[in-house]
Amino acid sequence: MNRELAEAPIGVFDSGVGGLTVAREIMRNLPAEHIVYFGDTARLPYGSKSRETILTYSRQIIRFLQTQNVKAIVVACNTASAFALDEISKESDLPMIGVVKPGARTAAGATFNRRIGVIGTEGTVNSHIYRDFIKQIDSGITVVEKACPLFVPLVEEHWIEDPITRQVAERYLEEMKQQEVDTLVLGCTHYPLLRSLIGEVMGSSVTLVNPAYETAQGLKRLLQFRNLANPGTDTKEFPYRFFVSDLAEKFKVFANSILPYDVGMTQKIDIEEY
Repeated sequence: MNRELAEAPIGVFDSGVGGLTVAREIMRNLPAEHIVYFGDTARLPYGSKSRETILTYSRQIIRFLQTQNVKAIVVACNTASAFALDEISKESDLPMIGVVKPGARTAAGATFNRRIGVIGTEGTVNSHIYRDFIKQIDSGITVVEKACPLFVPLVEEHWIEDPITRQVAERYLEEMKQQEVDTLVLGCTHYPLLRSLIGEVMGSSVTLVNPAYETAQGLKRLLQFRNLANPGTDTKEFPYRFFVSDLAEKFKVFANSILPYDVGMTQKIDIEEY
C-alpha cells in the first residue's frame, strides 16, 4: 500500500447541498476517510440544464478537485452521474463512482412485485438512466419515473416538515401509489432529507432506496479493491474540507444541520477559473 496515497482525501461534488447526504454516509460508513467536498451553489440546479452544460461544469470541478490531491472522486449528484460520469471517467486516471448504479442495483434486488418507482430531477428522469440500469439487471421490471422538481428548493429552504412540502409530496407520489410500486428510488441527493415524509406518504409496504448510502458502500468496496482505503493511522486536524462556488455561509449553516461533524469553515472559490 502507498500510505501517502491511501491517506489522501476523497473528492465529493454536487450541484449544491444535496451531495451532503452522500458525504454524511461516507462519514458514517468510512470514518477513517478524509473528504474534500465541492458544492456548485452558484450554478444550481443541475436538473434543468443540458448534458453539454453539465459536462462542462463537471470537468471544471474535476480539475479543481485534482488540485486538492484527491485519490478518488464521488459524483454525488444524480444529474451529473447521468450526464457526465461515463465521459469524465475516461478523461481521468482517478477512480470515480456515481450515485446511480449503486441505487439501481439495490432497487432491482429489493423489489418483490417487480414494479419500481424512481423520483428525481427533470434531468435525471428524462435521461432514463435508472430505468436503463434496472432493465439491464432484469428486463422484466417495470420502472415508473417521476420528476419532482419542487423537492430541491423546499429542502434548501429547510421546509422539510412544512405542510406545503407534505402537500407537494402527496401530489407527486400519487402516481407511484396508483402504479403500485413496492420499491421507490430517491433519485436525487436532496431527497433522503425528505425520507421520513416520503415514507409516510408511500406507506410502510414500500421500500425506499437511498442511493447515498448505497454509494458509500460502493465507495468502500472500490477503495478496498484499489488498495486505497485509509488505514486510519494519520491524525489530520481537519479531515473534512468544504468548498462552494457561492453562498458559503448559507451552505455552512445547512451542512451543520445535517452532518455528524461541525463545519467550522466553508471556502468560496471561483470555479470558472478551472
